[in-house]
Amino acid sequence: MKPAYYEFQNSAKILAGKYALENIPTELENLGCKSPILLTDNVLAKIGTMQTVLDALGAGGIVPAAVFTDIPADSSDQTVNTIAALYRKSGCDGIVAVGGGSVIDTAKGVRMLLSQDITDILELMGCECIGRGRQIPFVIIPTTSGTGSESTLVAVIKNVEKQVKMEFISYYLQPDAAVLDPRMTVSLPPRMTASTAMDALCHAIEAYSCLQKNPLSDAYASAAIKMICSNLYTAVKNGRDEEARMALANGSLMAGAAFSNSMVGIVHAIGHALGGICGVPHAEAMTILLPYCLEYNMDKCEEDYAKLLLFMTDEETYASTPGQERASKTVEMIRRMTCRLHEMCGLPLTLQEVGVLEKDFEKVAQAAVNDGAMIVNPKKADTADVISILKRAW
Repeated sequence: MKPAYYEFQNSAKILAGKYALENIPTELENLGCKSPILLTDNVLAKIGTMQTVLDALGAGGIVPAAVFTDIPADSSDQTVNTIAALYRKSGCDGIVAVGGGSVIDTAKGVRMLLSQDITDILELMGCECIGRGRQIPFVIIPTTSGTGSESTLVAVIKNVEKQVKMEFISYYLQPDAAVLDPRMTVSLPPRMTASTAMDALCHAIEAYSCLQKNPLSDAYASAAIKMICSNLYTAVKNGRDEEARMALANGSLMAGAAFSNSMVGIVHAIGHALGGICGVPHAEAMTILLPYCLEYNMDKCEEDYAKLLLFMTDEETYASTPGQERASKTVEMIRRMTCRLHEMCGLPLTLQEVGVLEKDFEKVAQAAVNDGAMIVNPKKADTADVISILKRAW
């Protein structure tokens, strides 16, 4: 059923393909940026990924006025404030972010702070509607194919003093340009390739079935599912396969655009709780929980899950599967996928494998039912429901 009203935005210009990096100088020039700040982390600086970007910028006459690599695994308010001060001191006129979710969220925080002409990101904590403010040219170059942060309306930044993660949502958090270049992901090891792709697949599946779904989010989500499922094994087997890498990068971006506009559901609600309480890496939580949560939602989402089978497999398999069995076949295929990835690269299949203790189930369930993602899940869940899912996944 089509919604009576919906909103959808994916405003970033996409530069995708081999040598996409070399087109960044032209984009920056068009945005009026000549002296950007380059943001990345120490690992990417050490392995040469940052230098690849610097070389591409330099070939087009762009030399960053400042480079900051000391971004932590969890983006923090202190880091955002430090970078903004460096930006102003160095006379920068734009931001180029190279990295995964933490680097991208940090960059979004810096852009928010600068655009609003403030000095402390905490001044925006609790704001439900952050306006455009001053225009700060912003280019994102993702180095993983999972979070889809380059196309989302969300930034998560840790409040170090209070030890809580702050979520900022604004239509003005999207970059001016997102750059997908296979050189940025070919060095990802097999397990990280698998886990980040499963994260993106989960984004797309939940976007396709949650209460805020709409025709445009469905289009992005279905295309993302097809790209991810058709190329995941190849990328895990051979990380140097640029065609598979680009397919996963595009799938991640489209899944990010889909869930950013339609939201996620119970998989993410429980996953967020497992991350906060038990320290389970987000992508691994998504991998473990996905089939169990789909089974929980089945009575409300059977029609949508049945349609997903067509995107996850070939036309012959879909056509030969009786209509009433297609939804369960979708879940079966996800289980086969995770089992195969477990064999290929050690991706975990149970909560026990990632160190979750049964004694924490109650605390995890309480946090999950209060998570914002639970609001748009197609089926209501209480703590007993969540504990039941946790027991099955354990």
